[in-house]
Amino acid sequence: MSTEALEKMLTKGMDNALLRFGLGKGYLDAGELARAAEHLQHCVQFDPQYSAAWKLLGQALNKQGLIDQARAAWTQGLRVADEKGDKQAGKEITVFLKRLDKRAQ
Repeated sequence: MSTEALEKMLTKGMDNALLRFGLGKGYLDAGELARAAEHLQHCVQFDPQYSAAWKLLGQALNKQGLIDQARAAWTQGLRVADEKGDKQAGKEITVFLKRLDKRAQ
């Protein structure tokens, strides 16, 4: 579903974690990083246990050069992934955090 269609749903008052995740991913894929981060932040407010949303939020923030905020999002996402047993998200987030550490050296 397009971000335009999802935005219409949001305008009609439908607001939940899944809708915000879809908008965040759509905007991230389109390179609209600030909009992506905004929707993904709403997503994790709705559902703090949404490890995939934390992962994408970190990506959107990192691509904007907001390194400390990206690290915080990924760190929280890693905690959530570990708690839920979401091994794939945990592995991906670990790689992103290691890349940040390499850049910081």
